[in-house]
Amino acid sequence: MTRLFTLVLSALVVAACGAPEAPKPQAAAVFESATVYTRWDAEPQAVDVAVDAGGAVLWVGVADALESVVSTEGAARYDLSGAVLYPGFTDSHAHLLGIGQRELSLDLSGIDSIAALVDQVETEVSRLAAGETLVGRGWIETGWPEGRMPTAADLDAASPDNPVLLTRADGHALVANSAALAAVGIDAETADPDGGRIERDAAGAATGLLIDTAMALVAPLVAEPTEPDLIRAYVTGGTTYAARGWTGLHNMSVDPAHAPLMERLSLEGRLPLRIYNAFDESGLDLAAARRHETATITNRAVKIYMDGALGSRGALLSEPYADQPGTSGLALRRAPPTEALMKRAEAAGVQLAIHAIGDLANTRVFDWVEAALADGGRGAGLRWRIEHAQILANEDVPRFAELGVIASMQPSHAIGDLKFAPARLGLDRLAGAYAWRDVLDAGGVIAGGSDAPVEVGSPLIEFYAAVARKDLEGFQGEGWNPDQAVTRAEALRMFTAAPAYAAFQEDVLGEIAPGRLADFTVFDRDLMTIPEAEILDAEPVMTVVGGKVVWTAR
Repeated sequence: MTRLFTLVLSALVVAACGAPEAPKPQAAAVFESATVYTRWDAEPQAVDVAVDAGGAVLWVGVADALESVVSTEGAARYDLSGAVLYPGFTDSHAHLLGIGQRELSLDLSGIDSIAALVDQVETEVSRLAAGETLVGRGWIETGWPEGRMPTAADLDAASPDNPVLLTRADGHALVANSAALAAVGIDAETADPDGGRIERDAAGAATGLLIDTAMALVAPLVAEPTEPDLIRAYVTGGTTYAARGWTGLHNMSVDPAHAPLMERLSLEGRLPLRIYNAFDESGLDLAAARRHETATITNRAVKIYMDGALGSRGALLSEPYADQPGTSGLALRRAPPTEALMKRAEAAGVQLAIHAIGDLANTRVFDWVEAALADGGRGAGLRWRIEHAQILANEDVPRFAELGVIASMQPSHAIGDLKFAPARLGLDRLAGAYAWRDVLDAGGVIAGGSDAPVEVGSPLIEFYAAVARKDLEGFQGEGWNPDQAVTRAEALRMFTAAPAYAAFQEDVLGEIAPGRLADFTVFDRDLMTIPEAEILDAEPVMTVVGGKVVWTAR
């Protein structure tokens, strides 16, 4: 039989019998028996999700159709028993190193009075060597019976000799005792640094409160973390966040010197999250070159500061503070160098994440973006962001959509800050405070975050705050403007699709569909339908990044 005859006969057999059936795609893992929200605006269905060996979604559909479409032989099977699976929740503004350090150091977030703070200091100092500095973070005076911030005079009896440095929860103020002030030479003659303030009493003496850049004056008293310290903090931060249900975070104010270390930890499988880094200003060239990236780390952004925080009266306002008329906050940047930086970032394709809290700080961001960019800030596709955007002038709200600037906002800030914001601002100015509804209605994009370790860093708290606009006990005070709350679908978008867009990753993240990266957050109940207060009772069940289970409660 000739070769030609063999080929012809084979062709006739194929024609008569039909082409051989194509092999089914092979699943590496199957997440089954779940209620799945494939998108923020989609109705849920009881479905299975199959993931391929490359960490992408292979198939999503009704359970009884799975085997007819996908080969599951040898696949890992995860029975979710009715739990609810969402696109991966991403924290659009957090500080990974600080999250880990908070877990590993003196946490003052539970302190409820100056008296309790002093007692804690006394206890901690008793464990230190003579002259060793005590460092802590997390206090916030809201609700304290003393009705004020702590001072050096409060701390001195508990620690007359050891320096004490205790940072406020917002990270924009700290209180130092007299030993710390003396160690670095802060006295009545010390000038305020540019962008900072040394709080003083009526006689001009330093009270121990240092605001924004003034905190750097006591930095020599704190030892620089060693590489093992950094590794422990980064790994702890990553595992802590995975256990809360976050699949990723946009990591703010990163020291560019840490980029090689983070790359190494990622390649070793010790950072379980998808990380989008925003370096401090010195990292612009690194972000432009996109160095030290991995499959789960992206280095594309730079973070800069326009002002301080509202609680420490460093947020830059157009009018003086209602409860301290002698100040309108702190301007941390000037127009010419900032506009020059903006032009450099535009030319390099670097995203800018710009911290602005006060209304004047936000106005300046919009004005400087418009002045600096070649197209008046419109249509450049840069997706620059304002981080926090807490207090807005009404006329600035439409500028997010007009200039293509993303609002990176943290819902939990509202339910904490609105306990003291009426005193700082007066009720009239609260109309533009934490204005989520107005920004969305004007066509803006809100990427939701937490600002941990300033806040707890829980996706459940952030989701609840966005839809309830009440504190964790259900309280809602005068001036809280409940009409600024968002719907549950909008809240889900804020923590899934919007972070993907804000990181230029909307083609691969933010929803569950074939070809998308398999990042999933699984909770034990349906956040979209349960009573509002029960959102806080939900529990994480599983966290999946790139098809890999990085944390499970079972």
